Amino acid sequence: MVKLVVFDWDGTLMDSVPRIVSAMQETARMLSLPIPSRSDVQEIIGISLEPAIERLFGRLDADTHQSFLAVYRDEYVERNQTPSPLFAGALTLLQQLQQDALKLAVATGKARRGLDRVLLETQTGGFFAATRCSDESEGKPSPRMLHELMTELEVDAHETVLIGDSIHDMQMASNAGVKAVGVSFGTHARERLIEHGAVTVIDDLMGLPTVLKRIKTAV
Repeated sequence: MVKLVVFDWDGTLMDSVPRIVSAMQETARMLSLPIPSRSDVQEIIGISLEPAIERLFGRLDADTHQSFLAVYRDEYVERNQTPSPLFAGALTLLQQLQQDALKLAVATGKARRGLDRVLLETQTGGFFAATRCSDESEGKPSPRMLHELMTELEVDAHETVLIGDSIHDMQMASNAGVKAVGVSFGTHARERLIEHGAVTVIDDLMGLPTVLKRIKTAV
């Protein structure tokens, strides 16, 4: 039976992809760097910020790199006004899964400071038995965040399911020996999620409980 459900955050529970794209493009503009396309930015959503910067802009000199980190964080947190609400049904889903006695966790490319901020803003921190961020572990697609969560919560890989919107999530799950369910409304298209290991892809968060029951039946 499934005992642990691990969620990615951006693009899975929170509709933050447009804000990430906008903040990344504006930061590039402010630092006179080539402005990446929306699709280019979407390719790096899910991995931690520093390797994401290198993928988009190449290896920057030390001063420019530090400036980018500072400007991007300020742009994303303070200046950018693009809405980033929870997806429809997210809160109801978390409540239902908690009532079903499932352990819930988060594995995200966000830094700890960023995750703590959005958990407080959305008042969802109490749903999660444990959380892991890329700046305190290893970024996706490394399986380390999942390994640490499963160890902390005393759950095996065959009892764990990851929910995510990107191929980086799917690869992390595969590397950890964990089943993965994709969501179609985040970063990457359904076909790519399945290609990278999703057992299925849902179009609505409230479809997840039914999928989890099927996975339980299959196990």
